[in-house]
Amino acid sequence: MSVFETLQERGFIQQLTHEDEIKELLAKEKITFYIGFDPTADSLHVGHFLGMMVMAHMQRAGHRPICLLGGGTAMIGDPTGKSDMRRMMTADDIQNNAECFKAQMRRFIDFADGKALMLNNADWLMKLNYVQMLREIGVHFSVNRMLSAECFKNRMERGLSFLEFNYMIMQAYDFLELHRQHNCVMQLGGDDQWSNIIAGVELIRRKDSRPAYGLTFTLLTTSDGRKMGKTEKGALWLDPAKTSPYDFYQYWRNVDDADVEKCLSLLTFLPMDEVRRLGSLRDQEINIAKKTLAFEVTKLIHGEEEAQKAQQAAEALFGGAGALDNAPTAVVGQSEIGGKLIDILAAAGIIASKSEGRRLIQQGGLYLGDTKVTDIELALTADLLENNSVLVRKGKKTYHRIVIE
Repeated sequence: MSVFETLQERGFIQQLTHEDEIKELLAKEKITFYIGFDPTADSLHVGHFLGMMVMAHMQRAGHRPICLLGGGTAMIGDPTGKSDMRRMMTADDIQNNAECFKAQMRRFIDFADGKALMLNNADWLMKLNYVQMLREIGVHFSVNRMLSAECFKNRMERGLSFLEFNYMIMQAYDFLELHRQHNCVMQLGGDDQWSNIIAGVELIRRKDSRPAYGLTFTLLTTSDGRKMGKTEKGALWLDPAKTSPYDFYQYWRNVDDADVEKCLSLLTFLPMDEVRRLGSLRDQEINIAKKTLAFEVTKLIHGEEEAQKAQQAAEALFGGAGALDNAPTAVVGQSEIGGKLIDILAAAGIIASKSEGRRLIQQGGLYLGDTKVTDIELALTADLLENNSVLVRKGKKTYHRIVIE
């Protein structure tokens, strides 16, 4: 099976240029391709992970990936999917974020012996002569056509800055530079990047009269079209300091039944026969598939040891088995005993605020162990503790164990 067929079977492929040529190319040759990552935060998130999975499948089939860090394009900001202009970042922030990306990417991609490249577009974009750029590159772009692209069209009513308007040209120039310097013939990206990818493909074909190709993969969405990877605390980060392995595991453990098979297909390397078998489970048995999904994805991101710890903590908190040592824990001093529960929970970061605690209690969503908290003024007294600890639950999800020391 060619890598194209693999990506197709697993549900990655959304749109592509020159479909017949791409199928033949990937089946007969080993190519160099790239995916770009603008370092707009100090960690990759689960949306980036989908791109890393595509890259890993391609590399396993013998193709050479280029991980392109957008140190230059991040200075401008991609308007795609944004209702307002992105926050302007300093060069130091961008560089720091790029270093964080590098460390995380090495978990998924093999960079040994030239099997993959990690480059930064700041190396060429920051050196460009603007007038020369306009004459050599800008002449190949139609403003009318650019304005019809989804990435710009959605911003026209609220305002699109000239700064952001340059983003498509910068990304297209990246592809041209990689094509010339590294014989990169294909750009891959999320489906929201389709307009930008086409721009690069066409620029190479017009400017150098050479073949170039583009392919987009699906965005990570639920069965009803909502973007996945958002939690109560924000994005689902790959950095364990921002999203703990336990919280990461629990996110996948609690996905909707309808999304399990899709996530197993896109976010694990399990054989598709096994993916389909797990996806066919129903009722209580679907929890087997969810546990498999949570373990496999956490293992890829955080390693097998952390995945096992997260699994054991979940079993201890929800199934009455396993080690509580790995459960998310907030340590509270002895002096707090007798204090108001919601004050203690807010100070420990278990709830976002006291008002959230009051709302949870009023709606019947806060528990100590299996006991529903009904009194907003409830104090955390010694008789509520067992072995100097107590489990705090929101609804059916256990979030923390409070330990008194």
